[in-house]
Amino acid sequence: MRFGLDTFGGMNVDENGNPNTAAQVIREVVAEAVLADSLGIDAFNIGEHHREDFAVSAPDTILAGIATVTKNIQLGTGVTVLSSEDPVRVFQRFSTIQALSNGRAEITAGRGSFIESFPLFGYELSDYAELFEEKLELLVELLREEPVTWSGRMRASLNNQIVYPKTDKPISLRVGVGGSPESVIRAARLGIPLALAIIGGDPARFAPFAKLYRDALAQLGRPELAISIHSPGLITETDEEAIEIGWPAYKASFGKIGKERGWGETTIEHFLGEVNGGSMYFGSPDTVAKKIVHAVTSVGASRFDLKYDNGPQPHSVHLKTIELYATEVIPRVRKMLAAK
Repeated sequence: MRFGLDTFGGMNVDENGNPNTAAQVIREVVAEAVLADSLGIDAFNIGEHHREDFAVSAPDTILAGIATVTKNIQLGTGVTVLSSEDPVRVFQRFSTIQALSNGRAEITAGRGSFIESFPLFGYELSDYAELFEEKLELLVELLREEPVTWSGRMRASLNNQIVYPKTDKPISLRVGVGGSPESVIRAARLGIPLALAIIGGDPARFAPFAKLYRDALAQLGRPELAISIHSPGLITETDEEAIEIGWPAYKASFGKIGKERGWGETTIEHFLGEVNGGSMYFGSPDTVAKKIVHAVTSVGASRFDLKYDNGPQPHSVHLKTIELYATEVIPRVRKMLAAK
């Protein structure tokens, strides 16, 4: 089992509840990664968004900075919105991070759950599926670091093209999936490890997707590849404290997104339902550890990434979650899995 942390660099508040600037949030993300590295957590992933409620639009730039102040932790995205990116530039930026970090870079490619990047970078939303399909196939070719000959409809062709800089060690790649069977089959066909974003409901409902992925790999004659889980969480000393701290921030963040998307009102009943029986890991170390064990055993995952920022909260809340995750939750999960 490997354990990671995810952050979207959400706009947060200071200890007095006053809004922070995006610059301050970005500096705090770097400090959180440094703490995670010092505590021995395996991976640190930063999301990409182009909205007022998130500070991070260029995660690879922040990862490059983190690479120079950490030693062991794997540094990745969660996710790179590949549909509105140029795969060549993605490769070049991550090969640079690979050099700065001495081989700790990882790309998680995905389509993202927001659409702001499409008009921002001049893409048509009607090309949503085709953009990702083509660009993922090209990125897979680029990561082989051999001369690339490729053609598609969504970008200029490449003919025996070598892309620089070369790496000392191949860059890791995962594909982020939110529950689409087509996405699962694509990951198997291209031979890419699967990262399941499970943000609602019992994680066991994703077991069929994991089985579909493994069956597809077997039919294609490919070796079994890793499956990881991404889910939100907040860890405090007690379950009651996690709910008390977590609910207002969750309501503010998901309430805003819900209004944009026409969802129903964000209620405390829904929140508590997810905390108690769904895919939100809010609680004491013991509670969170038990929920993680249920999730990874249900799906057969070999990695769990906790998204520790969930709405406007102070930096101190994030630091406490990271500390408890490393020192209390991960040891408990390892012990329970060993017992099984």
